[in-house]
Amino acid sequence: MKRFLPFALVAGLIALLPACKPPASSPSPAVVQTDAAAGQVITNYIVRGVVVVPPEGKTVKVKHEEIPGYMMAMTMPFEARPTNELAGLMRGDLIEFRMRVTDSDGWIDQIKILGTTKVEPTNEVRNIRVVPDVPALKVGDFVPNYTFTNELGRVVHLADFRGNALAFTFIFTRCPFPTFCPRMTEHFAQVSKLLKEAPDAPQNWRLLSLSFDPDYDTPATLQAYGARYHYDPTRWSLATGSFNQIERLTGHFGLYFGRDVAIAEQNHNLRTVVLDTQGRVQEIFVGNEWTAAELAQALRAGAAVK
Repeated sequence: MKRFLPFALVAGLIALLPACKPPASSPSPAVVQTDAAAGQVITNYIVRGVVVVPPEGKTVKVKHEEIPGYMMAMTMPFEARPTNELAGLMRGDLIEFRMRVTDSDGWIDQIKILGTTKVEPTNEVRNIRVVPDVPALKVGDFVPNYTFTNELGRVVHLADFRGNALAFTFIFTRCPFPTFCPRMTEHFAQVSKLLKEAPDAPQNWRLLSLSFDPDYDTPATLQAYGARYHYDPTRWSLATGSFNQIERLTGHFGLYFGRDVAIAEQNHNLRTVVLDTQGRVQEIFVGNEWTAAELAQALRAGAAVK
């Protein structure tokens, strides 16, 4: 990773950039290659952006430009492989990197620093609010009864799922990066298949994908999204609702997202929660490194609660 460029080039880059905006368009189109050893197709994009949160572990949070034909401009963490590519990165660095995407995975490498700009700490949490009277919930706690509208246009309440073990996760359908919302949705598809095909599986389980992008994720949009994953509406619902309901539910579990923001400003983390048949927290999955088998096991345990 190179930090030092000729002064004239760095000055020119900075002059072109308003504060905290990525550099101009990507210098090259996507390149598709086949990794024969891994048995997968990898699509490579050259992307530019601004570091808004310095590296932590193996990830760095970047506000990146639009990636034509793939993803709108967003703010999100990327995993670097190898992690030593992150050495020396600081908030405000203008970077160019290669983003590598498969059907189920994504990461970055070949990171180069092009310059620097000023990034205020508040930029990373813009329009993310803490609702003051929403307590953190832990395993064994009851979850309040929130109200949403599902992909069929019907009003649904969390209490409607009582008697069933319920797993819910949070997504938005415009999120394309495979290790974020698509991974949550793919895991749900796998869990549905596992439990429906297992002869000893309980029958009292349900899945619920909740969108925090209600203006875009209409019932029709959610239904089409579910269909892409071959969802079974008798087992798996997709829903959204008012921010008053969404923010309060997410607030119980430490999930944050930007409210009323442009997609370029959207910034969120990941939580998946399992409730038992009585509506109590059975298990909380943080991040994206859990497996479908682990979630299926948590649903089995929740379904057995009398």
